[in-house]
Amino acid sequence: MSRPPRAVVRLAGLLAVVCLLALAASRLYAPERVLDLTPGADYVAAPTPPERARSAGQLVEQRWLTRTARATGIPLPALRAYADAQLADPGCRVGWTTLAGIGWVESQHGTLGGRTLGADGRSSSTILGPALDGSGGFAAIRATGGSARWHGDTVWEHAVGPMQFLPTTWEPWGADGDGDGAADPRDLDDAALGAARYLCAAGEDLTGLETWEAAVLTYNRSREYVDAVHAAASAYARAAGG
Repeated sequence: MSRPPRAVVRLAGLLAVVCLLALAASRLYAPERVLDLTPGADYVAAPTPPERARSAGQLVEQRWLTRTARATGIPLPALRAYADAQLADPGCRVGWTTLAGIGWVESQHGTLGGRTLGADGRSSSTILGPALDGSGGFAAIRATGGSARWHGDTVWEHAVGPMQFLPTTWEPWGADGDGDGAADPRDLDDAALGAARYLCAAGEDLTGLETWEAAVLTYNRSREYVDAVHAAASAYARAAGG
């Protein structure tokens, strides 16, 4: 994963708090519900989403999706991707709320910069991280012929898609989350499952706060990043009734 400057991560955390509070004010949450967005609060895991017939392609039940998308403000295609990734069981009990927290901090669930997220899990335009050319506190990483096909830069590497995968990280952990025959980091259905697999790589149970924090730190080695993801994930869990 790319490592954004601390100021960017701090701003992402602040935006998460402001936007989630704005959603509460707009009555997407129950009026009496108070969200604790304090990064140090204990992480609260949301209940496991109910499953539907796996032959239907989508793993999670549609009624739950509709209700929970309204309660949390997460775009329904994004919520489907996160919940399906949890139900696919990558092996560490990663929750959809964790994936949603990462998705919010990385790209506002694929809607960063005024983009829209389609029903197919793809943003209206590709989300790319900055060129990793050694400037602005970023590492200098050269693109390869294989990675350039994801971002179009033949010189420098970029993180790609709504979960901001580096192509070199996507190669071992990428997944076909929607069963369309392709694993594409620009497709949130695929990227969410890839992120779940990546978080589960250490083989730890992520229902504990210590192991959860350690896993998120592997995604981005920044305390501010972990706090921002924690704040968003905890708020989504509470909004969903966790």
